[in-house]
Amino acid sequence: MRAVFARALAWQRSRVPFAIATLVGRRDAAAAEIGTSMAIALDGSIVGNVGAGCYESDIVEAARATAVDGRVRDLTIDLSGDDLLTGSSGCGGSLDISVWKPDEAFASFAQRAAEGRDDADFDVPDGRNGSRGVFHLRVSKRRTIVVVGATALANELAEFARRLDFRTLAIDPRAAFATSDRLPAVDEIMVAWPDDVLPILLGETTPLVVLSHDPKIDLPALRCGLRSSAPYVGLLGSRRAQRSRRDALQEDGFDEADIARIYGPAGLDLGGVTIAETALSIVAEIVATARGGGGGTLAASHHPIHRREPELAKRI
Repeated sequence: MRAVFARALAWQRSRVPFAIATLVGRRDAAAAEIGTSMAIALDGSIVGNVGAGCYESDIVEAARATAVDGRVRDLTIDLSGDDLLTGSSGCGGSLDISVWKPDEAFASFAQRAAEGRDDADFDVPDGRNGSRGVFHLRVSKRRTIVVVGATALANELAEFARRLDFRTLAIDPRAAFATSDRLPAVDEIMVAWPDDVLPILLGETTPLVVLSHDPKIDLPALRCGLRSSAPYVGLLGSRRAQRSRRDALQEDGFDEADIARIYGPAGLDLGGVTIAETALSIVAEIVATARGGGGGTLAASHHPIHRREPELAKRI
């Protein structure tokens, strides 16, 4: 999404004719989140997608027309077909797409959306059912994963997290470890003791991963994590180390319900052995926790592949 609005802003500044297609509604389909957008230039250049698959050409043609005449076009894409001739996925449901041409006010929104430092809001024209309404689009600021322990695993975790639109903040009191040379993928590094900074950093959208393997660093971080509203508190380490940390926390006065919030050993059971595979398993567990997934295989699950979400203006 950020790349879409970054390119759209560049096109607008260069006076390249273009339009944007935004997913404003869906029924029995979850190919993309509500609010997902793609930018299409008059010459056919495309950035992003809204999950329409083989029907994307319809959106492109509508966008090229809107890029010329500025008229808002509302499309309903039926995804229920399933045949070899069209290449349809047969996933069912339909998508409501609004195709619109940005005005001058769009530039400020696009800049904020592309940078991701703050939430960015914009009212997209929405002509469904013949109305002249608006769809309130919000592109949320980048979320932060806080990692305690400036290790090689922290850097690998940051590589995966970036693809999920997270920024990574690494904390370690050991200045020799907490360097950009060792952690080139990490967005921000703090040389500090966890209990000095975590209370003001952790919130309900901020996962915490404790990787240091040193109880002098692990335990203060875990205490802060359990006292916070962090949605995920992960702890790396062997089962013996897990028991040791939990016993220490119990002695500190944390009860069983508190300690049960710790995901440890951190990560889903992927059978991985490398640092990259371990990082992948931890990031996957963070996603599963946030999305309500069980972490097993889809083949063995009886739940829908995609979780349904309310048809509302949505934080994406």
